[in-house]
Amino acid sequence: MGAGKAAGDACTGDLCIGAVVPHTGRLAALGDPLSYVIGRLGSRLPAVADGARRRRLRIVCRDSRSDPAVARRVTRELAERDGVRLVVTMAGTKVLPAVADACEELGVPCLSTTFPWQAYVYGRGATRKRPFGWTYHFAWGLDDIADVFAEMWERIGPGRKVGCLWNDDLQGRLLRDGDHGFVPTAAGRGHTLVDPGGYREAAGDLSAHVDRFRDRGCEIVTSAATAEDLALFHRQARERGLRPRLVTCSRWLAYPRGGGIASALGGAGVATLVYWSPRHPYRSSLDGTSARALADAYEQQTGRPWLQPLGLAHALLEVAAHALATAEDPTDRRSVADAIGRTRLPTMAGTLDWTNGPTPNVALIPLIGGQWQQGRNRPHELALVTHTRLPQVPLDADLTPAY
Repeated sequence: MGAGKAAGDACTGDLCIGAVVPHTGRLAALGDPLSYVIGRLGSRLPAVADGARRRRLRIVCRDSRSDPAVARRVTRELAERDGVRLVVTMAGTKVLPAVADACEELGVPCLSTTFPWQAYVYGRGATRKRPFGWTYHFAWGLDDIADVFAEMWERIGPGRKVGCLWNDDLQGRLLRDGDHGFVPTAAGRGHTLVDPGGYREAAGDLSAHVDRFRDRGCEIVTSAATAEDLALFHRQARERGLRPRLVTCSRWLAYPRGGGIASALGGAGVATLVYWSPRHPYRSSLDGTSARALADAYEQQTGRPWLQPLGLAHALLEVAAHALATAEDPTDRRSVADAIGRTRLPTMAGTLDWTNGPTPNVALIPLIGGQWQQGRNRPHELALVTHTRLPQVPLDADLTPAY
């Protein structure tokens, strides 16, 4: 099916938003924020004016099973069988691009988040001058991660020697790219990056990386490792005499799951990026709910700690509803895609602006720095330790090196 009106409309007069979520499989925990927000907002989305009539908004969910091939298939089902007007998705370095690519091929607007924009754009074959036609994203850049991490490294001292624990997959390749993102930004701030090369996930042995960092005198290690691989690295580092004063990690630490992993990294001085927290001064464009209220409601309903992606999941549905409400024809997919492209909207994730991004398909989110520290209410809590990009977010701790 191509662009324009939705075919095979199973929504019977409603305007349907498709959601591809990893309910099952290895990414199931990453799907939790979007599942929660869909349950919270699904029945409360405002109706949309379509000429003289008002159409109800409805969300149709499909399980990606954490598999890119399944994600492609269910995206096609949403487009062709269910007649959705746009698709939302988040999480998964292979699953998210699979959904976005399927939408691009089918001529269906797609909105996604939680993936550095350079990976989203360059990893899928677009350029700034040749952007996508149907797929839109909001997140941060690899250069933004580098700036936040470098600021934390510089709390230890200028011009640090930093060991790079990066995999051999798309994420690692983009992090070490000399033109886009992390490496030129970090090096431009005077830091020396020591990169022994990529490793394959899941790692069975990271001793070669440990030895290289130790022999080169790296006081800091930066990583985009999974929880399990970072714990393996930390254990082997202790065994082989490497004691980094600080570890920065940009991946799993947004999801505070697994107390065992956190305990295994205790004392490592692990810091991470922060893109959303209950302390952020953001509110929903739908009903004015604050970031604090959303986090509290999640914890009360689930019994689990709040998650950073919670605010971004909420913003996905805000932007989807806004695009359908402002499209010249909310039943026409091209019209809905164009509406996303001209959106500038204050949301639970901050003000998202597709009119002023690094590409026409990307809206940026500012990052600040956080560190996992001994908590008052839990063994490990995320403390906000730097806020240069967003000074209106209050800090609640100082960065604490491991020694």
